Amino acid sequence: MNRFERRPIDAGEAKIEFVDGEYRIIRPGAFVRCAVTGEPIPLEELRYWSVDRQEAYSSPAASMKRECEHGYGTPHG
Repeated sequence: MNRFERRPIDAGEAKIEFVDGEYRIIRPGAFVRCAVTGEPIPLEELRYWSVDRQEAYSSPAASMKRECEHGYGTPHG
C-alpha cells in the first residue's frame, strides 16, 4: 500500500466512548449495536446515546424505553 491509498475500513463492530454531544472512536468499525434492540447502527446514522450508561440507541423510542427501565421519564403509548 502506498501513501495515497486509504486503509480499508473495518466492517466489524466499533468500540465507542460516548461524551456530551459527541463520541470518540476507541476501536474502528462500521457500526455499534443498540443496547435495547441489539440491531446494528451504522456510525454515520448514530444519533442517540447515553453518556452515563455508555450505550447507543437506534431510535428515540429505544432511548426512552431504556430511560423508563431505569426510572427516568414517563412511558408513552
